[in-house]
Amino acid sequence: MAVATRSLALAAGIDRAPFEDFVIHEARLLDARRFRDWMGLFADDGTYWVPAAPDQESPLDQASLFYDDRELMKTRVERLEHPRIHVQTPPSRTAHLVGNIVIEEADVAKGEFLVGSTLIMVEYRDDEQRVFAGRQSHRLRRHGDGFQIVQKRVELINCDGAFDAMAVPI
Repeated sequence: MAVATRSLALAAGIDRAPFEDFVIHEARLLDARRFRDWMGLFADDGTYWVPAAPDQESPLDQASLFYDDRELMKTRVERLEHPRIHVQTPPSRTAHLVGNIVIEEADVAKGEFLVGSTLIMVEYRDDEQRVFAGRQSHRLRRHGDGFQIVQKRVELINCDGAFDAMAVPI
């Protein structure tokens, strides 16, 4: 599939670098706990989804680890910024590593793209370290000189495992 994806990008004359820069920038915002700036990357109709089952087809027919529209994202960010949020006292420190970034779909006429990548996020909090890994996809829409996220989906390899409370976005 990587060869087909590379061919898609080359055939359409798409430079992958702006997409890589966007995905890396998003990860850096999360690591810096700049959650409002992160939320600002989403389109008004954007969603953030972390399924709770492998190959989950819809966030509406079963529970998800996260499924936030703009209003829920705003609520989550406000909670994360509250000085006495229990699940973030002390606050988590994270390091996101993204790689294998490919353009999986492109509708250049509409300015919409599906960008896939791998993700490892390490979270350290309260003398404990957790590792989350999987694949993520960003459905992006051209917006001015950049992009907005229409949907971010993170498919964790252990999504159906038992988790302690997850407060920070992956």
